[in-house]
Amino acid sequence: MLDALDRRIVAALERDARISFAVLADEVGLSKTPCWKRVKALEDAGIIRGYSTRIDPARIGFGIEAFIQVSIDFEVSDAFEAAVKRHPLIRRCHATTGEADYLLQIVTVDMMALDRMLREELSRLPGVRRTITSMAMREIKSDISFADAVGHALRG
Repeated sequence: MLDALDRRIVAALERDARISFAVLADEVGLSKTPCWKRVKALEDAGIIRGYSTRIDPARIGFGIEAFIQVSIDFEVSDAFEAAVKRHPLIRRCHATTGEADYLLQIVTVDMMALDRMLREELSRLPGVRRTITSMAMREIKSDISFADAVGHALRG
């Protein structure tokens, strides 16, 4: 688990991953070198897996977001997962419990593109037996602060 100082560092980086070490150190109450060492330790431990830019899919033409439950033949699950990792429209994929084996989050430019993706691409991935698609109407929440989540978990 993260200690209080690491949680403050993670929270600051979650808000702005481009923050300078000088500003970050000042914000969390450390000098620059110890702050850098803490961040490096968080990276080395795999807690911080990288830094990225969050893009609004709709603003670059991907107006459709869908969640697809996928049931597959398990003897080809490795091939299915490899194909999913290569597909550029699949944002996320989770192995799940319940009726479906996987839950995919995808984006497309419009309904025709979604139909084409489902019929011509997803249905042809290795082992796919059945899909159930749900459309996202609007996004309510897209992210959490893991620093806040750790703090919440420690209270409970």
